[in-house]
Amino acid sequence: MPDFETDYLVVGSGAVGMAFADTLLDESDAHVTIVDRHGKPGGHWNDAYPFVALHQPSAFYGVNSTELGSGQIDQSGPNTGYYELATGTEVSAYFDHVMQKKFLPSGRVRYFPMSDYLGDGKFVSLLSGEETRVGIRCKTVDSTYYGTTVPSTHTPKFDVASDVRFIPPNDLPRLWQSPEPRPDKFVIVGAGKTAMDVGVWLLRSGADPADIIWVCPRDSWILNRNATQPGSEFFHQTIGGQRDIMAALAQATDVEDLFSRLEESNVMLRIDPGVRPEMFHYATISQGEVDILRKIGNIVRMGHVQSIDHTGMHLVDGDYPVDGDALYIDCTATAVERRPIVPQFQDDLVTLQMIRVPQPAFSAALTAFLEVTYDDDETKNRLGAPIPLPDGIEGYPLATMTNMMNQFQWSQDKIVNKWINASRLDGFGKMIFGVSPDDTEKMAVLEAFRANAMAAMGNLPKLIEQNKG
Repeated sequence: MPDFETDYLVVGSGAVGMAFADTLLDESDAHVTIVDRHGKPGGHWNDAYPFVALHQPSAFYGVNSTELGSGQIDQSGPNTGYYELATGTEVSAYFDHVMQKKFLPSGRVRYFPMSDYLGDGKFVSLLSGEETRVGIRCKTVDSTYYGTTVPSTHTPKFDVASDVRFIPPNDLPRLWQSPEPRPDKFVIVGAGKTAMDVGVWLLRSGADPADIIWVCPRDSWILNRNATQPGSEFFHQTIGGQRDIMAALAQATDVEDLFSRLEESNVMLRIDPGVRPEMFHYATISQGEVDILRKIGNIVRMGHVQSIDHTGMHLVDGDYPVDGDALYIDCTATAVERRPIVPQFQDDLVTLQMIRVPQPAFSAALTAFLEVTYDDDETKNRLGAPIPLPDGIEGYPLATMTNMMNQFQWSQDKIVNKWINASRLDGFGKMIFGVSPDDTEKMAVLEAFRANAMAAMGNLPKLIEQNKG
């Protein structure tokens, strides 16, 4: 016998779960129950390091119904001239605000923080141990499929000796409280966006570049934030950037040539111009951040760390001695686990995944709209096809083609297209539809973008076929 009933049980109150629930509330009269292990909404933002911020403008993040940020352009720092990036503290407060000021007052949401979902509609309180059983009238919604972790919540995949100073980035701003002596070296372990954030923070906080060692198992291609800006004033950078991406996809002979073309058009960046990156995770960065990171001269490219002890690091390709009092900073957590794609809609289960990259909030919000708008899973899965997230550069063509095919499907569906055009999370569409037919310069950019996109769809299968197996 259930303790109570609900229409939808949403597992996870991070950005994805919150975005899904928000659209569900706005587009239906459904009752929603949300279960999460954290003490407040926001998912991994509750565990993130203090100096973290969004990679992309705040306009593309959060829930569809509620603006995040003030829509201002930054006037200082490496993001100068671009739309603001909400800090982790701001994002966490934002989700709590949405829960307390919209969800709960609606009378259609029950929220259970500090609770572990057990499956089959059951969850247990992490504080009391009390188990609750929910009768689910419609569906369970899993917003945790990607298994997001941050440094403070994961376990490294290598051994660290007990006498080694090894910390998550969260502890860096608290070094002034440490009884330990000032480190002689700061060793950044990891090559993703967290490692980049740490490098920028260390250098902007006064660390000597000569005292920083950066362990990069693989270098990464990074999206240029210049080409991801909302607002009509950035039309030529953003839509022009999309035009150039399509041209590169249409003309590339292989994936290496593709990324060379993307770099030539200034859509894609790399930190070390002398090293060819192998990784691509949709990390977004400004040229200002790249310039700061290029001050770090000691880059260790000897594969993944296998263990760390008082002598230094033992890596796949050999040993790297580290003298003196070194502080190792763990940046090896997997922000988004690369898991096999599955249909989002399967009978009484919704498994949330990205259907537009790299926009998890938009993807979840649109998936909720599909859920309440159409009756059959076949239609919903056709309009909400998950995108296989790339790890190396070889996965980029397939992800891009799936992204484009989804966009085409939406454009052919009047109901979906209308919702997207009204969505605050879809800044690019408004930029395109806001162009006056009399603006010949912008119309020429749009025409080139569309022509390049058609040519890209013709070439993408060839690029994908080259990378099979």
